[in-house]
Amino acid sequence: MKTKPLFVSLVLVFLSTSVLADDDCDDPVASWQPRENLRQKLEAEGWTVYRIKVDDGCYEVKGLAPEGYRAEASFAPASLLLMELEREDDDDDGRHGTKRGKNTKGSAAAPVRRSDSVEGRPSVTIE
Repeated sequence: MKTKPLFVSLVLVFLSTSVLADDDCDDPVASWQPRENLRQKLEAEGWTVYRIKVDDGCYEVKGLAPEGYRAEASFAPASLLLMELEREDDDDDGRHGTKRGKNTKGSAAAPVRRSDSVEGRPSVTIE
């Protein structure tokens, strides 16, 4: 019978959807903690927070990590647990950073120094 291969194919398709699921947060909005709680938590850990916004149901934070490099991180809004950390390097070769998981330790490149990040930028005077 030809129904067995069809059945097996359908089962594989349905099982693969969980593997292809994205990293979006799915916490109910009613259980979200305020952004200010996340800001206070990160600043207590040594972060310099530049921005917190909601992206794909997660809190997305841009800032300076305690180790001294610029980073973009995603946090679950209900538990404020780190979901993903992406380092933002100042490379001119087109790379936009290295994705790092929650349990990744160490870094491949030296931390970005603040004096290096503003060097050579033009100044604008508005009168």
